[in-house]
Amino acid sequence: MPDQSDDRPYHHGSLRIALLDAAERGLRAHGADQLSLRDLAREIGVSHAAPRRHFPDRQALLDALAEAGFARLDNALRTALKTADDFPGRVRAAATAYTRFATENSALLELMYTSKHRPGASRIVQAAEAPFGLMNDLIVEGQEQGALQDGPPQRIGVVLFATLQGIATLGNGDLVPAELLDGLVETAVEQFLRGARP
Repeated sequence: MPDQSDDRPYHHGSLRIALLDAAERGLRAHGADQLSLRDLAREIGVSHAAPRRHFPDRQALLDALAEAGFARLDNALRTALKTADDFPGRVRAAATAYTRFATENSALLELMYTSKHRPGASRIVQAAEAPFGLMNDLIVEGQEQGALQDGPPQRIGVVLFATLQGIATLGNGDLVPAELLDGLVETAVEQFLRGARP
């Protein structure tokens, strides 16, 4: 009996998007190690060879997921920053947006960060520059307004980032109930702004 996947259509109207969507669902459910181009092709109803038009191998698919994740994070942060007028409000909005992204997309975020440090991942590093650059600009904004101490913005920003990442990790590990996360972020931002004043 012939393999049924051989009878499936090769073409799909938006194959790349469908593969990335299916891959992200698989990432959430089973982790990156379990993703397979053949299984994804079966899931979306195309031949097993069809995904190779967009992703020559599994690593290319994972890299595309990581790039898309950084673009989504950047969009979430930019959208959040537009909701506040003053510097403390902008920090609060960005911190809340980051933590929500990190807890709602924990498997994707892990993939994003691990992929960024893989040799040859220059496109992922470039994709990461947008959201990290945005946060760096926010720290510089605070320094220029006199709300944050002078010094290397990255050094000041990493304290906030590490705190938010820690809160997200506690939430993702079910060590803190989800309904408490926004309050923890609020407290963390208040303490950061107070502690980083000139």
